[in-house]
Amino acid sequence: MSAKAEHYDVIRKPVITEKATMASESNAVVFEVAMDAAKPQIKEAVEALFGVKVKAVNTSITKGKQKRFRGIMGRRKDVKKAYVTLEEGNTIDVTTGL
Repeated sequence: MSAKAEHYDVIRKPVITEKATMASESNAVVFEVAMDAAKPQIKEAVEALFGVKVKAVNTSITKGKQKRFRGIMGRRKDVKKAYVTLEEGNTIDVTTGL
């Protein structure tokens, strides 16, 4: 497997929410990442894929909820998000996609 494919395994997709948009004002980008991804792996993947310098990586895990769908109980999956703060002068446009 190539190195680029491994980076795509670490970073799943960008998160585009109101909170993520507010974070982008402070030069941060939010990504959904693999549950077993460590902060150094996330930093390396973002720097390799987007060609930017990363200042810091903060992560949070959101536990999946029990939800009812058409009368049947289901469960949302657990999600790990990474808040990636970029160095000054670096930007990532997440609307273009990976």
